[in-house]
Amino acid sequence: MTLVKHNYRNFNNFVDELFNQLPANVSRDLGLNVPPVNIHETADAFHVEVSAPGLNREDFKVNLEKGLLTISYEKKADSEQKDYKTHRREFTVSSFKRSFSVEDKINVDGIQAKYDNGVLKLLLPKKEEVKVSPKEIAIQ
Repeated sequence: MTLVKHNYRNFNNFVDELFNQLPANVSRDLGLNVPPVNIHETADAFHVEVSAPGLNREDFKVNLEKGLLTISYEKKADSEQKDYKTHRREFTVSSFKRSFSVEDKINVDGIQAKYDNGVLKLLLPKKEEVKVSPKEIAIQ
């Protein structure tokens, strides 16, 4: 007799994992160029990290409009060189676009962006009225 061990997970955790990983995993499997994203929240801000190695900082665009944060990138290939003949060209355009709902919690004037070591890092500070100050909760 063989003992089979099952690892049961909470259904909500399963669904969260499926949909949180879906954009990057499905796009990778389909050969699309959608970089993976990490989003962290602190009491003061949201921190967004986009893994996009080998790209140029100047070709990124970040837009926040009506509660929708859009991060996009587009780089067109250099024009054909005159001193050689190209037999095959597969990377003429590199682009992606990711959008995230941030509602009306962000202080737009305080947004900061930095591209460092292949990771685009965004700091989205919260509006003062949205910030949550830590407080101690009494245990009963």
